[in-house]
Amino acid sequence: MNSQRPVNLDLRTIKLPVTAYTSILHRISGIILFIGLAIMLYALSKSLGSEEGFGEVKACLTSVLAKLVIWGLLSALLYHLVAGIRHLIMDMGIGESLEGGKLGSKIVLAVSVVLIVLAGVWIW
Repeated sequence: MNSQRPVNLDLRTIKLPVTAYTSILHRISGIILFIGLAIMLYALSKSLGSEEGFGEVKACLTSVLAKLVIWGLLSALLYHLVAGIRHLIMDMGIGESLEGGKLGSKIVLAVSVVLIVLAGVWIW
C-alpha cells in the first residue's frame, strides 16, 4: 500500500473530540485505581497487623501528601464510576448517536468535576 497522504505525527496539533478525552481519562483512571489498590491494600494489611502498624498508618494518613494521594485515588474512583455509568446507559441504547455521545461526555466531565471538588472538601 503506497499512500501519498500526509502523516501528522505531532500529537499536540491533533484536536480530539470530547468523547475521546472522556474515553482516555476513563482508561487512565482505571490504571490509577489498579495501582492505588495495591497501595491501599498494603496500608490495610499494615493497619490490621498490629496496634503499632495501625498507629503508623494513621500518622501517615494525616500528612498533606497522603491526603493528596487519597484525593487523587478518590478522584479516579469517582470519575471511573461516572464514566462507567455512562457506558452502562449507552449499553441500554441511550445516547449512542454522535450528538448523544458528545452530550454524555460533557455530562460525565461536569458531574465528575463537581464530585471531585466535593471529595476534596470532604478530605480537607
